[in-house]
Amino acid sequence: MNRRGSPARPSRPSQTWTLVLAGLATFMTALDTLVVTTALPVLRVDLHSSLSGLEWTVNAYNLAFACLLLTGAALGDRFGRRRMFSIGLGAFTAASAASALAPTVQALVISRALQGAGAAIVTPLTLTLISEAFPAEKRGAAIGMWGGIAGLAVAAGPVIGGAVVSGIDWHWIFWLNVPIGLALIPAARTRLSESYGPRPHLDLPGLALALAGTLGLTWGLVRANTLGWTSPEVLASMIAGAILATAFVIWERRTSNPMVPPALFKSRSFSAANGVSFFMYAGLFGALFLMSQLLQTALGNSPLQAGLRLLPWSFPPMIIAPIAGALAQRYGNRPFMVLGLAMQAIGLAWVAAIAAPGVDYLELGTAFTVAGIGTSLCFPTVAGAIMSGVPLQEAGVASGANSAIRELGGVAGVAILASVFIHNGGYAGPHAFMHGFTPAVWVAVGLSAVGIVAATLTGGRVHPGVAVAAPQPQPA
Repeated sequence: MNRRGSPARPSRPSQTWTLVLAGLATFMTALDTLVVTTALPVLRVDLHSSLSGLEWTVNAYNLAFACLLLTGAALGDRFGRRRMFSIGLGAFTAASAASALAPTVQALVISRALQGAGAAIVTPLTLTLISEAFPAEKRGAAIGMWGGIAGLAVAAGPVIGGAVVSGIDWHWIFWLNVPIGLALIPAARTRLSESYGPRPHLDLPGLALALAGTLGLTWGLVRANTLGWTSPEVLASMIAGAILATAFVIWERRTSNPMVPPALFKSRSFSAANGVSFFMYAGLFGALFLMSQLLQTALGNSPLQAGLRLLPWSFPPMIIAPIAGALAQRYGNRPFMVLGLAMQAIGLAWVAAIAAPGVDYLELGTAFTVAGIGTSLCFPTVAGAIMSGVPLQEAGVASGANSAIRELGGVAGVAILASVFIHNGGYAGPHAFMHGFTPAVWVAVGLSAVGIVAATLTGGRVHPGVAVAAPQPQPA
């Protein structure tokens, strides 16, 4: 931003450095979403934790992450995306060290929440930085690589966590982030160009309403399976979250300086792509939550073995997502989103149809592969549809809004599938597990199918430089 407060457009930054730094930051923050899951039994013993404490080591990160995503994007637009990216990395790195040193489960929960806050600043800015660095004709391939890295990190979390816990110690799950973060911060400061969003002032009422509304919704979803969906706490939290979210929308329509301009949602591509993102992640996260337990509880694998057996699902994004992103530049995002969600639904339906104690892994792994290829086709093209549906100068807030919606979808998917699982089965044995597992996975199939409907509503092929061209900066 220049001295007059106008959003200055910098010279285009180094594409290679931007992709490397954004990719590593994305991998590090996305990995910590699920990396701790395979360490929970060890944490219970070492930290003398209750079941509730273990739950919060996972949920504290996800809650802070979901609630602060819009805030992180807004801060980047106001104070500088490179600056806030570096600050977010610093917060995440420091919180990782605090997690590794945590003497009690309470201290670990607090440091995990701080990790989530740092990740919420970093994550939406990675996509914004890539969109700034790459011209329209190369942006699809770059976003494809970004999507592949993000997908691999989420799915590989249990594998890496299991390997670290089995081979070293649970503390190293968090120590691994520290040298990476310490290397990324100075590189970001020297290799990235600074850029700002179009609004020089923060929408403080909007920030407060967005934070409170997201907190109410995610808190209710996270607590629903512990307390019951009809418990006073869950109902009050969900209702309050819905009211505050509605108030946020009303405020954004009336204020002269909105944090999320309502005009963004007038773009059919942007609105429909956010719907795709919500339902895709609801099906994906809910299914992954149960699939790792299927391999351990019902099929007798160790945590590391379970993570390795999920590789047919987790590995395809690294190969297929960049290819899908590049091809979407020519053929459009919509066909890849429709095909990807259809394959995700088919793969999950296949798993639900064959799931049984003693199921042959060859067939199960083939179904995982089909679902993994489908997910790989969606990761970059959903992000591409989001970016193509808004002016480039709005990339930061668009990325933040999509990240928040995506995270809400993941939290909702886990809560819904866990509720179906507990209602129909449980952990009494392999057969009881299967009684709950099968109907829950069919729900994930249904969520993926709803995403297909949303994908058909997205726009067609976007010609390079048309929909993503930024208007000339206006005086503040």
